[in-house]
Amino acid sequence: MRDFLPADKARRERVLGVIRERYRAHGFDEIETPVVEEYARLHAGIGGDNEKLAFNILKRGMDAEAVRAAADDQSALTDLGLRYDLTVPLARFYASHRAELPSVFRSIQIAPVWRAERPQKGRYRQFVQCDIDIIGDASARAEAELVTATLDAVDALGLEGGSVRINDRRALDWMLDTFGFAADERPGVLITIDKLDKIGPEGIVAELRDRGATPSAVDAFEAFLTRAVTLEYNPFGERQIRKALPEGAPDEIVEHLVGIGRAVSASRDTGSPSLSRGDVPLVFDPFLVRGMGYYTGTIFELAHPSVSYSLGGGGRYDGMIGRFLGQDVPAVGFSIGFERIVDLVSAAEGDGAAAIVLVHDRDVPVGELLALKAALVAEGSRVRLEQRTKNLKPLLERAASDGYSAFATVSAGATREGLEVKQLS
Repeated sequence: MRDFLPADKARRERVLGVIRERYRAHGFDEIETPVVEEYARLHAGIGGDNEKLAFNILKRGMDAEAVRAAADDQSALTDLGLRYDLTVPLARFYASHRAELPSVFRSIQIAPVWRAERPQKGRYRQFVQCDIDIIGDASARAEAELVTATLDAVDALGLEGGSVRINDRRALDWMLDTFGFAADERPGVLITIDKLDKIGPEGIVAELRDRGATPSAVDAFEAFLTRAVTLEYNPFGERQIRKALPEGAPDEIVEHLVGIGRAVSASRDTGSPSLSRGDVPLVFDPFLVRGMGYYTGTIFELAHPSVSYSLGGGGRYDGMIGRFLGQDVPAVGFSIGFERIVDLVSAAEGDGAAAIVLVHDRDVPVGELLALKAALVAEGSRVRLEQRTKNLKPLLERAASDGYSAFATVSAGATREGLEVKQLS
């Protein structure tokens, strides 16, 4: 968990402002949920490994004897916990407010979440997530809207050239079934497959054999991984998808993915400078897994050529809301990894308003200073008062690092008309 100095905080807020504005432009509406949820909801078996990382809140009023008696039962010790993502709270929110929401609900959630991570570079115990979700639409349109809005936000941040790796958990299940992996061993097999980028095909096969996975299934998978393939380029579409999967892939899954590509292509061929690229920035990856246990269909990750890691991701979770509502509701979401993306955004100019430091002599009356400041604020400027120091350089350097672009020196009797504003270089 981190502190942020003024310049860092201002930069983060500028980036969040761009993301929020682009999401709203695509018809999403922002909601807010409490930072705590019920323990049973956070540990309902739908959050994958994140459930193990939840910060739980001790029940109020328990004395030492009660704590000792419940020491072996975490659910008896705690009744609440800090949210570890924004998807579980959204599912609860929708189940609670469905009657007040449109039949297809497009939500924005931008808020901190907490996980008991082992602190290291790029992993924090408190971090911000930027989520957009569509609830109530089972069609490919929902995924296409999410992909389009996300890429538009990334483009608006100056990170053009982003793309989305896409797969479908149903395709993964079908593929593992085709190879002959038993149902009870598939979760472990998926964990291994998720390491393909790091350890390569040979490493994957070796680890599967070490796991004791069905030998004939491992043989079939190895043959598929090492099959001869042509190097021809195929844009995202049915040909690319079918060539990347074993023969006989279910038409329903392929058609859904193809539909997403068509819709995204149409959205980026509009003549709008922020959307028109003349391409489909989608890449089918049959081995994209994503670890969340609640995904039921399409899954995707945001990629950018400047880095090797993903900048966000999401997927379809049609079964989650039904746990709270009693009936299934289609849902799909995409989350930008804010902490990763903010480090890639160049230090932008401010919001366009002048930011001025008034460096005043010690004897300037307070009333005069505040009158000058009020006049500049009324003009739309951001103004800071600083008493003159013997050496002005450190003072002005600090002001510049805090986002101020100009300064003026103020002596007793100074007026707005006579104020000489100089740029901070």
